[in-house]
Amino acid sequence: MEVQMKVKTDIEIAQEAKLKHITEIANTLGLTEEDIELYGRYKAKISLSTMEKLATTKSGKVILVTSINPTPAGEGKSTVTVGLGQALDKLGKKTIVALREPSLGPTMGIKGGAAGGGYSQVVPMEDINLHFTGDFHAITTANNTLSALIDNHIHQGNKLNIDPRRVVWKRVVDLNDRALRQVVVGLGGPIQGVPREDGFDITVASEIMAVFCLATDIVDLKRRLGNIVVAYSYDKQPVTAKDLGAEGVLTVLLKDAIQPNLVQTLEHTPSIVHGGPFANIAHGCNSVIATKMASKLADFVITEAGFGADLGAEKFLNIKARQANIDPSAVVIVATIRALKMHGDVDKQHLKSENVEALKTGLENLKKHVETIQSFGLPFVVAINRFTTDTVAEIKALQSWCDNMGYPVALTEVWEKGGQGGIDLAQTILHVIENNEYTFAPLYDLSDSIEEKIQAIATKVYGAQGVEFSSKARNQINQFEMYGWDKLPICMAKTQYSLSDDPSKLGRPTGFTITVRELKPSIGAGFIVALTGDVMTMPGLPKNPAALNMDVDANGQVKGLF
Repeated sequence: MEVQMKVKTDIEIAQEAKLKHITEIANTLGLTEEDIELYGRYKAKISLSTMEKLATTKSGKVILVTSINPTPAGEGKSTVTVGLGQALDKLGKKTIVALREPSLGPTMGIKGGAAGGGYSQVVPMEDINLHFTGDFHAITTANNTLSALIDNHIHQGNKLNIDPRRVVWKRVVDLNDRALRQVVVGLGGPIQGVPREDGFDITVASEIMAVFCLATDIVDLKRRLGNIVVAYSYDKQPVTAKDLGAEGVLTVLLKDAIQPNLVQTLEHTPSIVHGGPFANIAHGCNSVIATKMASKLADFVITEAGFGADLGAEKFLNIKARQANIDPSAVVIVATIRALKMHGDVDKQHLKSENVEALKTGLENLKKHVETIQSFGLPFVVAINRFTTDTVAEIKALQSWCDNMGYPVALTEVWEKGGQGGIDLAQTILHVIENNEYTFAPLYDLSDSIEEKIQAIATKVYGAQGVEFSSKARNQINQFEMYGWDKLPICMAKTQYSLSDDPSKLGRPTGFTITVRELKPSIGAGFIVALTGDVMTMPGLPKNPAALNMDVDANGQVKGLF
């Protein structure tokens, strides 16, 4: 009789791991005690002054990990990022993994934790997925301090002539709480403030999160915070945080959080986990400071951008890389058999059953994401992130298709085998970097109009036939041109599940139009947000939230966290 082995959960694997003291990890990077500030035994912040010491050090190669359009459960992009870092480490390459910090929204919602999985995780996993070093709390506090200062200014006489009906700055909380999307504040009479409509976004959608992740140092952080547009006056002129005199206190609240967080993988590969904007409603990349610092401390930096190449990778390449002068060396496109079958019209209940024909149909989705990366002029590798339900026939079909298309491909088993399961991917990516000449370039010029930039993204990245703008969006475009904001890059807010703005259109839809319903200025961050479809800046919880599976025992051991 065959005995079935119990598969350990991610949290069980993480809790059984033997971690090194974080000072040991820092030492492998040449960091001294003066370069780091300890947050217990296994976490530390790296001082910003470290960048000054490393100013003349040659930058390492940055490898971006992205994916096809995911299923609701995610495709293991963070897991592949961690596994590839561990694999390069095994090959003797000085490597740092650079990830975003998880939001409590998805952690408590549908997706669970976001620190990798299986034997390719960053640890301490529970800390990273919960409060970590307090960065998100600092960002939430800074955001809501600005809200309080706006309402107080209006209450105390309103010298800036702010129109309470045109306050665009929202409060935030790092949870999925749909009941807070629209609220009224200031009720209860004259001493309670001026009544007005307000609302909450999730913290990772806050412009302060975007500013935090795109700032290059404290001075740049303060400048960007001051540029945030919070409201409009009665004569329809923008009012900024600097007009309120708020940029100083906001910087004070973020001065510790802005220092990158150093942790480790299960195999002790150094990891910097810092910042965490969503990619479907924000720009979806970890902090510029973290990526730049990692590139000075290691020969290879493995970083990821949220969701598929149509979202995170597009924003990494058109916004982050452009603003931070990052020249990525290669891209890994993560694909899973189960997601490709879903794009081939298989429903969630039947993804575990072999279906080679559906897989082949779904390959059009992968092909579009490859074409997107090629349009930026970058070399790439397709990483097949293997799941236990994948069959030999399905894997062979995907590998053969990649070979026939001339796409470099590697089967990846990092969830089960850690770094050893990513050796093929690591060797393939090294070969691609060493044997490809490339010229990276964004897909549009900043001098293009707002419409031209959105058209470029919609047609070149999504495969849309065109873009429709609501009357509100068109009025905003005219307004933004008048304010001189039209030369900023575009941050598209769109569903992650489809190349289109309709989450039900899987695979590679054709003949569709992207509808831009509203634009939001993120002048501090340095981009314009274009809202499409019905994407929400405050998500809601699912019927059965992951939070209900979580518990802690008498010894303080967390259970059920993915």
